Amino acid sequence: MRVLERNKQKIKYKLYVGKEELLDEYGNRTGEYRIVYSDAATMRINVSAARGESATRQFGEMENYDKVMITDDMDCPIDENSILWIDSLDTEKPHDYIVKKVARSLNSISYAVSKVNVSA
Repeated sequence: MRVLERNKQKIKYKLYVGKEELLDEYGNRTGEYRIVYSDAATMRINVSAARGESATRQFGEMENYDKVMITDDMDCPIDENSILWIDSLDTEKPHDYIVKKVARSLNSISYAVSKVNVSA
């Protein structure tokens, strides 16, 4: 499967780096952690308008997802821990999608993504 350049749209994403322990004003451990992501990166990828029946079989039986992203870049770093900006590319605002599942094939990678509401 090849992805036509004219069917691609620009998205932004951040990759999961790890957790960082939070400290109080005296430098003591609080026991709480903050998730750390990489800097935002931009890529062009095929994003479906809405999920379809063929996409449901593609990922097997699983929880709901809203869109499917497909790329022929087998080195694409996006995984289940990545956060995405698809509808709005403003990374100063909270992300609007998360990756639910990744399906790799011989020549392409498909991502099931779900819309989320994240407060700032």
